[in-house]
Amino acid sequence: MAKPLVAIVGRPNVGKSTFFNRITGTKLAIIEDTPGVTRDRIYADAEWLSREFTLIDTGGIDTVTEDTILKQMRLQAELAVESAQLILFFVDGKTGVTAEDYEVAKLLRKSEKPVIVVVNKVDNKTDEQNLYDFYELGIGEVLGISSSQGLGLGELLDEVIKYVDEAPTEEDGETLKIALVGKPNVGKSSLANKILGYDRTIVNDIPGTTRDAIDTTFTRDGVAYTIIDTAGMRKKARIEDKSIERYSVIRSLAAVRRADVAVVMIDAEEGITEQDVKVAGYVHEEGKPVVIAVNKWDAVEKDTFTIEEYGKKIKEDLAFMPYAKVIYISALTGQRVGKLFDLVHEAYENNGRRIATGILNDCLHDAMLAVEPPSDKGRRLKIFYITQATAHPPTFILFVNDAALLHFSYKRYLENYLRKTFDFAGTPIKIIVRNRNEEQDGGF
Repeated sequence: MAKPLVAIVGRPNVGKSTFFNRITGTKLAIIEDTPGVTRDRIYADAEWLSREFTLIDTGGIDTVTEDTILKQMRLQAELAVESAQLILFFVDGKTGVTAEDYEVAKLLRKSEKPVIVVVNKVDNKTDEQNLYDFYELGIGEVLGISSSQGLGLGELLDEVIKYVDEAPTEEDGETLKIALVGKPNVGKSSLANKILGYDRTIVNDIPGTTRDAIDTTFTRDGVAYTIIDTAGMRKKARIEDKSIERYSVIRSLAAVRRADVAVVMIDAEEGITEQDVKVAGYVHEEGKPVVIAVNKWDAVEKDTFTIEEYGKKIKEDLAFMPYAKVIYISALTGQRVGKLFDLVHEAYENNGRRIATGILNDCLHDAMLAVEPPSDKGRRLKIFYITQATAHPPTFILFVNDAALLHFSYKRYLENYLRKTFDFAGTPIKIIVRNRNEEQDGGF
């Protein structure tokens, strides 16, 4: 299940980024005393009491400015609100309620999303006296914290996870959800329309036409699907500040998270680009099954070696996901679109594959007979056993005498051996290494 999104919003310079960095344990957000420093939406996963969620840090909402950059910051904050299950409305406990706070409250009230008013910079008893003034905003519960000193954060997170637990979830198995992702103008909407058989979305050669992630449910050969046609992910340097496309990426990322399978689309005419690699990397990190669809193949001038050369380039640039199958399609003509569905199903089924512990350990034994575990300074790695913890993606736990002795190359060898023995085409797999007392188990 996708992690719920929690948006941090408020006027500029109320301490949103300080809170974001402290909770997520990162320094992704730049902290300065200048209003408007955090221009782009930044997101990171967080956890509290074993509940996972994703925080979205946004630039400040300035409700009256005519400044182009500040207006765009307001826009990206509004888009974060649309995507979120819960909103943390940050205000300044030292300055008290401002006219801008009332305006932000109006915007949030229209969203009809649950809101917690977070009064930041409550560093002492004097500041606490201002807390009650913020009830005048008339939106959500009011809690006081100090992000810089770490005060009141536990109480706030306790409230956050209540909403996380109550967030609506999608029932598994209703439809097979397929996210079409990639940079703008790669043909995602054209492919969606070809699959559906009608022009549901506007197809245009202007990058960024599709701004929202649009879900459409349909049936094909007796199977129910949902196609998620997403806004294009684009390299930041190529996006103008005035473009709404600059702030659409979070919707595409959210679409990947709730999808069962991701189809990463590449423009055959342009070839694989740095941004294609980044998009594929995000899908890989999320543990999603994937198919690489090289679109506009009908427009490429081909010879005997074209597919071989193209495949070699993809294999080199996407070396982190050697499991992904590649298909060459044309959304315009429908070439190989039927075969695309075969690969989607294969990747989805393999992503949910489970292997019995006994069979897994037979495989591990064979792998170690073929290539002996490494040693370092006279100490040899001893592997006791392996078990599968979860599926989606398939995740295995390897119990060893000393995890430090397991070199990444041998771990990769074991992963490849698992792939050779079992069918994990189209899906990432994860191997988690844990130490175990040698006296408890003799190992192999």
